[in-house]
Amino acid sequence: MLDVDGLTRTRRYFTRWVRYRLAAPRVPNLERLLLGKNVVVVGSAPFSTKPLGWDDSFRVLTINASQIAAQGWLPHPPDVTLMQFNQIEGLNPAAVEVRRVLQHQKTGLLCLLNWRHERERLVRGLEAFDYRYNELTLISRHERIALMHRVTGRLNLELEGEAKWSNGIVGAALALASGAANVVLTGIDPLSKGHKYNSLDLSRMHQETDLQALQIFRDQRLPVFTADPNVAQTVGLPLWDPRAT
Repeated sequence: MLDVDGLTRTRRYFTRWVRYRLAAPRVPNLERLLLGKNVVVVGSAPFSTKPLGWDDSFRVLTINASQIAAQGWLPHPPDVTLMQFNQIEGLNPAAVEVRRVLQHQKTGLLCLLNWRHERERLVRGLEAFDYRYNELTLISRHERIALMHRVTGRLNLELEGEAKWSNGIVGAALALASGAANVVLTGIDPLSKGHKYNSLDLSRMHQETDLQALQIFRDQRLPVFTADPNVAQTVGLPLWDPRAT
């Protein structure tokens, strides 16, 4: 009996693979900001921790609205923010909440993921909720795939939403590819539910792929740590201790 679903998936994979190869995407690189630095990647899980040894020599990379989660210990705007395209115009409750909490906030370098429209439309969208930045750059889907391929060794063409890496994992990979001395995750827990900056209690996507990425980081002995003791216990990432590095 013909496996129609399997054939359809194979065609989709082949089409995406060809488009990816033809695009020949660059691997995003932020060496000018992150090379040789301890980089804190801040996610929006309900619980996060100020990294041990925190001082102004660290660089901070936030995800969507996660800079709100770090306000208690981050005295200045983050150095880098990764923001998903749908946060700009999306009408779902999560996107609306992101725009609400980021109103009148600021970042250093804003990296917009998968934006498919003209740049002027993006600028207008950011101005609508007064989110400011020193620099603005775009990272395409193909560039994100190339980044994750470089760091993990796995070519993930993102055929389904659940198959994607989360933006927190992409942020960690971006720091690694940019030559960070150490990458310290906080508020990034694939096993958690909900977000620190809202009360919507939304389920966390990408659980399986994120756990796979964290396992790859451990297997390759990459300098990726967690500042959150509960994540170290449940996920197995080494707990950040600046005295041990």
